[in-house]
Amino acid sequence: MHIDLDIKLDFKDVLIRPKRSALPSRLEVDITREFSFKHSGNRYHGVPVIAANMDTVGTFEMARALRPFGMSAALHKHYDGEQLVAFFKALKPKSNAFYSLGITKGDLDKFDRVIKQAGNAIRYVCIDVANGYSETFVEFVARFRRAYPKLTLMAGNVVTGEMTEELILSGVDIVKVGIGPGSVCTTRTMTGVGYPQLSAVIECADAAHGLGGRICADGGCTSPGDVAKAFGGGADFVMLGGMLAGHDECAGEIVDRDGGRYKRFYGMSSRAAMEKYVGSVAHYRAAEGKEVLVPYRGPVDKAVQEILGGLRSACTYVGARTLRELTKRTTFVRVGMESNELFGEN
Repeated sequence: MHIDLDIKLDFKDVLIRPKRSALPSRLEVDITREFSFKHSGNRYHGVPVIAANMDTVGTFEMARALRPFGMSAALHKHYDGEQLVAFFKALKPKSNAFYSLGITKGDLDKFDRVIKQAGNAIRYVCIDVANGYSETFVEFVARFRRAYPKLTLMAGNVVTGEMTEELILSGVDIVKVGIGPGSVCTTRTMTGVGYPQLSAVIECADAAHGLGGRICADGGCTSPGDVAKAFGGGADFVMLGGMLAGHDECAGEIVDRDGGRYKRFYGMSSRAAMEKYVGSVAHYRAAEGKEVLVPYRGPVDKAVQEILGGLRSACTYVGARTLRELTKRTTFVRVGMESNELFGEN
């Protein structure tokens, strides 16, 4: 047993300190990024915000809606092969959508079939497991990289520097960071395992950048300000689930309840997800997610504009002309209260 007494921080524990700025307007801020990935060698240009690969958020419709903004979506892994082939063939290599898979033989067999038919229309892949610390996961990642050297590979989830380094050395281009911070994730309360997300981002970004890799902050963002904090902490990409939930582009029917309109949103390790895809929660495990009703929010465009507008504003407050400069100009201030909650949320 060991106790780490160093303070670890979540997004709510800090604010970004403003600095002198010569920017005359938010319009002057460029929130796109350009990367050349370590292993695939592929180049990326876009707004590095990704819809999470949850079946209610990582949909074909969401990917199409985010594309005009330069953003991406990680598709959920429960589409059948024919649907995925049709989607990627229609978008061709212009798409920044990620094909998502787990590490079972069935996942890999389906991917092999899809890529044979979709060809170079698939450029980005996300290998996603809850526990990125297992040897089985690392071995799978290494085999996948050997089999597909030209694909840009995102994989996770982990929260510490040493595991970030191991994944990059095993062939990962973008390490997905986050255990337990998601709005419908209950891993921390069910298992006692996790890591405050801002500190995880800072630690993993430092480890990844030292090896020429990238990270994606996955989970914990509840507002545009949190997205800015993630980028300020060193994230190269930020993945959003709950902030994009409840929109027309999300899967599921609208639910009328007590005079309000809602859409269902649940974690991919929740009882709802496991009953939907495998019939039940296995006898040897417990659900590590919850199901909630999110107020129906219409088309996703308005939410995207708020997120990107908040990010541009954050850059102007610290004088960052580009998103790349934001982390260099970020100083975090510890706070006891992040915001005034007198009137609650809008």
